[in-house]
Amino acid sequence: MSEYESDSLAVQLNKQVELLSALNTVLEKELQLISSRNAEALMQLLDEKKSLLESIQALDTAIENKMVGSGVLPPEEENLVNKAKQLLDDCKYRTQVNQKAVEQGQLRLSHLRNLMMEVRAKESLTYDKKGKPKGGKLGSGVSA
Repeated sequence: MSEYESDSLAVQLNKQVELLSALNTVLEKELQLISSRNAEALMQLLDEKKSLLESIQALDTAIENKMVGSGVLPPEEENLVNKAKQLLDDCKYRTQVNQKAVEQGQLRLSHLRNLMMEVRAKESLTYDKKGKPKGGKLGSGVSA
């Protein structure tokens, strides 16, 4: 039995709104850490994010069990459901933004790696007796 199952539906929905708000804040911090390339802090934040997601999932299950066969919700609970859905949409959007930021960072790293390889290749360029460019050796048996 989940720690949330004994609570009323309104209490569960309020907790879910709180958890989703916290996740939204964590996703904001995650983007800042991705942008600043602070890997250590990002790893710690990811642990916090994982814990939050597990709590959200457990509470979702408890809410689903409470709502089965409950029929029409009172206005207060309906408002909480709508607020939770809006927060969930915000979290999904922030997750997409963070994913794009990570992808852009990986593209920049790949581009930088390619530039460095080109510079190394140019540095190893030599010329033969006729003045034509010829790749020099890069270590044991590797030529440009």
